[in-house]
Amino acid sequence: MRVLNLTTNESSQFFQAQVEELQRRGVESTTLSVPGENHSQSVDADTDGSRSVWDYARFYPSVLAHSLDGYDLVHANYGLTAPMAVAQPRLPVVLSLWGSDLMGRYGPLTKRVAPFCDEVIVMSEGMAEVYGESCRVIPHGVDLDLFEPMDRDAARETVGWPTDERIVLFPYPPKREVKNYPRARDIVGRVQDRLDRPVSLRTATDVPHERMASYFNAADALVMTSRREGSPNTVKEAMACNLPVVSTDVGDVRHRLGPVEPSTVSDDDDELVAGLVEILRAGERSNGREHATEIGVEQMGARLLSVYESVAAQ
Repeated sequence: MRVLNLTTNESSQFFQAQVEELQRRGVESTTLSVPGENHSQSVDADTDGSRSVWDYARFYPSVLAHSLDGYDLVHANYGLTAPMAVAQPRLPVVLSLWGSDLMGRYGPLTKRVAPFCDEVIVMSEGMAEVYGESCRVIPHGVDLDLFEPMDRDAARETVGWPTDERIVLFPYPPKREVKNYPRARDIVGRVQDRLDRPVSLRTATDVPHERMASYFNAADALVMTSRREGSPNTVKEAMACNLPVVSTDVGDVRHRLGPVEPSTVSDDDDELVAGLVEILRAGERSNGREHATEIGVEQMGARLLSVYESVAAQ
């Protein structure tokens, strides 16, 4: 099977993992990325960097030309690529929505174009409710070989963190407004007043994805205070490393962390503080990995391939 991928962010780690897994399953793929720069990972996932309408307009001729080259389907990754995907007249279209393209500023455009696609994939049941039409729920998978438990002190030596303090990881650039770093900072500040040992909040910015497992294993807890999410891979990667998570109730986080102990999911800051205090006092790891096997990249790849085969056969 040959698939033409369209994306706004070819460097996205979960997109790359998806492509690699499908290639392992025999899917031959070509990826076309929208021209122009995408700064969304460094500022706010609701923006598309400095790209203009013209950037998207000049993307279409390339999509059209490639669509005539023997592909079986087009997979539009992120809602803003959907108009170009459905405008080519020959191939069926699978659309994957990542979160901000449905729940952010471009949501109305996405909802208008998505019904013209042959299959729509969302990351969580919450996104399915927002979309409100027929769709498949297939979250991005986690590389369980890369993200696995390791000794905490060894991990701290690897990342250069001290061993004599409790460390809470905020795994996003602080400037990404949708991730709400000030709220995380305030929560950890309140926790510090309730513990008798130092507590620090640390971020992981511009860290290569293959090194993030060391940061998850070096931390005592992960805090996520996002205003909205689809199915955040950071939470699933933390689970795979048995890192306890304290998170706002966004995306599919409550579902993923339901059976995981210790963990806390709430939109109330007092409850988030109390949960984080309990985790840091105990100093124990979670049982997240035993609940992460169902979200491995292999399982997600198999489900996505099934969608491809169904759509191509229509």
